Amino acid sequence: MRPLLCAVLAASVTGVCAADDAAIQRCRLVSDPSSRLQCYDAIPLSQSRAPEMSQDRPGENAPALPQASGVERAATNRGSSADPAALFGLENRRQPPSVPDAIDSSVPGRFDGWQGNSRIRLSNGQVWEIRDGSQASYDLRDPKIRIVRGMSGTFFMEIEGVSQIPRVRRVE
Repeated sequence: MRPLLCAVLAASVTGVCAADDAAIQRCRLVSDPSSRLQCYDAIPLSQSRAPEMSQDRPGENAPALPQASGVERAATNRGSSADPAALFGLENRRQPPSVPDAIDSSVPGRFDGWQGNSRIRLSNGQVWEIRDGSQASYDLRDPKIRIVRGMSGTFFMEIEGVSQIPRVRRVE
């Protein structure tokens, strides 16, 4: 009896594991419950159950998202454009591939450095707060800034002419 039970469990788990991860991520972004269920139902569980799926282009028959993605809805709710750079640092952790991994800007005028919880306004209008408790003193004019996405939703600020890379969080 146990070998039969193990075989049945293994077969059922294999079908779940064979589902397309990208399609599952897309379905998670669908806000309407009935549309989300249809999205999940459209995901093929395995190649043997979905022979119409192309081997050359996996995910070709993956379920489509509704018209507005989560980032576009966030942009509409904040009154900003759907420009991916405008939403950098404000999107949730399940991000679409159109969100950049880094942005480049500068600090206009004199930059003295920072201390814990300092807020730094960039020339693109974004405001970033130092979150790692670090502090530094510098005397720079119009330094170039690069905000880089780290792991687990963290962001780091690379400052031209500065060796420290503080962890930051976007506040505006």
